Amino acid sequence: MTRAPLDFYCGFHLHQPVGNFGAVFESHIRDVYRPLLAHLAARSEWPVIVHVSGPLFEWCERHDHAFIDDLARLSAAGRTEFLLAGFYEPVLACLSRDDRLQQIAWMKEYLAERFGARDTGLWLTERVWEPDLTRDLADAGVTYALVDDRHLLVSGHLRGAMQQRFRTEHDGRLLDVLPIDERLRYLIPFQSVAKITKHFRDEQTAGKRLAVFADDGEKFGGWPKTFEWVYGTGWMNGFLDGMVRLQDEGVIRLVRGTDVLRDAPSGGLAYLATASYHEMEEWSLPPELGVRHLQFVADVGETRMQSEDNAFVRGAHWKHFLVKYPEANRAHKYMMALSALCHARGNPAAARRAIGRAQCNDSLWHGVFGGLYLPWLREAMWGNLAEAESLLRAGEALAVTTGDFDADGHPELWVHGAHVSVVLAPHRGGAIEIYLLLDAKENAADALTRRIEAYHYAAVAAHGANSANASANTADDTNSSSAPSIHDIEQENTLAALPPADLDVRSLLQVRVVYATLTQAAWQDASYTPLVSFTNARLRAVVELVTAREVRIALTGYLENGVHGENAVYAENAAHDENAARAGYKMHVTIAADGSITCDVNWRALALPVGNLLAVEVSLGARTATRVVCREAVERWHSPIESIAKSERGLERTAQGRALLFLIPAALGQATITFYAPNT
Repeated sequence: MTRAPLDFYCGFHLHQPVGNFGAVFESHIRDVYRPLLAHLAARSEWPVIVHVSGPLFEWCERHDHAFIDDLARLSAAGRTEFLLAGFYEPVLACLSRDDRLQQIAWMKEYLAERFGARDTGLWLTERVWEPDLTRDLADAGVTYALVDDRHLLVSGHLRGAMQQRFRTEHDGRLLDVLPIDERLRYLIPFQSVAKITKHFRDEQTAGKRLAVFADDGEKFGGWPKTFEWVYGTGWMNGFLDGMVRLQDEGVIRLVRGTDVLRDAPSGGLAYLATASYHEMEEWSLPPELGVRHLQFVADVGETRMQSEDNAFVRGAHWKHFLVKYPEANRAHKYMMALSALCHARGNPAAARRAIGRAQCNDSLWHGVFGGLYLPWLREAMWGNLAEAESLLRAGEALAVTTGDFDADGHPELWVHGAHVSVVLAPHRGGAIEIYLLLDAKENAADALTRRIEAYHYAAVAAHGANSANASANTADDTNSSSAPSIHDIEQENTLAALPPADLDVRSLLQVRVVYATLTQAAWQDASYTPLVSFTNARLRAVVELVTAREVRIALTGYLENGVHGENAVYAENAAHDENAARAGYKMHVTIAADGSITCDVNWRALALPVGNLLAVEVSLGARTATRVVCREAVERWHSPIESIAKSERGLERTAQGRALLFLIPAALGQATITFYAPNT
């Protein structure tokens, strides 16, 4: 009996984030996207299924119109199927319903106006799924979405029944889902054409009806060692020719999403669990659990992890990145608050677009690529939020709003006006967590905390690996019939020792008491223990003054019988000092309409050990021009805030901001720290 051909759906995702360097856009268009499209276009039998993100479209509209014209010619010839997504490539699961609909509407409008395209399939950014997306995608006009086969595996479906389309529903709305075959993601383009061809023959012989591949275009020349493999060795020509031959033989049929929806019978009802791809769930774990997770995966063994048993091995949900990285959570919650304000004020188009650009996902998480660790992406995000807020608050006087803006269970104070927006956390010692200068379009407090990641432990363990083996592996790569994936390459990362990790999550200003013997090297490496830290003290906040010119906030706490703030341990050698029985700590924060901030810090000097120092640490964004002055300081230290983080090129050192330390004699009892916004 002649078997029906296997429908092969092959899609490509092309994306560069908001804020990436122009040279990166240029090189990827030249070396990755244009060659990929040219090879696809040369085969008339090949349907070009492509998702191009809004940031990439916008950059090309300004700098490389020819690339868009090439796509337009393919579209006019009936060769393309465009995939929708949020225009600025947000993770849709972390947006409000209104913002999800707006982002997809922008993409639909652009594709219709630029290409006359009205396609209705959707590339799900980072494949982050939540069940209520079904309703919103259906309401946005989406008919099918690409998800990982893992989404169905962790929801109770069997791998053997995976290669077909399924239907899901939520709140009465219906949506088809096409599961991306994980095996194909690891075969294409990293394995030989012969191995890929055999896979398709085996699948067709087994009676499978659908094979879905959809993955990053960067794998075809943008990832390390892939350009030479994909184009230099002739892999791409061999792959495309091989697939066309399989179609001629009746083994496969090259299809679009519309073909699948029209011709392929439904596999039935599927309710998808909250999920992403396996690596994403692993990366979102905190480092201690990440290390345990990797050990558990090793204990389970490669055989079982490559079977459907891997559905029982899961990490954390994507949104746990917002728990793992408070800096990401601040940005996300600030974006949500501004978005709500924008809706409340009639959704002015320019402000809404700026917020949309700030919703680009890349700066909110970190995995095998830099993401959150790339300061220029964070700067672009904050710059767009500042632009939106300056439009929404034009002409406004200073005001104060109180609420739990970051959803951590503690109230914050949000001081905002026409030129500045500040979020202050009383429960973190009065930490100024956001210092958004609207005219300069920057968050001067955007300094990323140095922290230990799970891969740091792995890199230290790998240090000293046999160099002869490494050389042999390099030689094997040169002559092998496969190319290393990014996950293979990251195994080569090594570190001689763990990098420094900060004592606390950074904010604009943190106050501690330190021994007079503290060295600058110990401070830079965070290898010291303060006598007292007010950084996480829960202070009482009172708004004392609100005028058009300034807002003044008083923050108070106590050093009580060896306790500072409310519940923190004080220096042991002062525990029985009667003068420490009730020693006051107070900080007045004055925020001016022009964006400058003055912090007057007062403490009961007799309660502090004689001869030691009050250390006021200031953490600033890498490129801010904000000036900081403290006249009471007897010493002023400065240091770059540098991280060692994973990227596609390995472990890289990156400047995440700059730190200042003002050392003030503890006996003084008072100090003033002033922040001057640029141009003030």
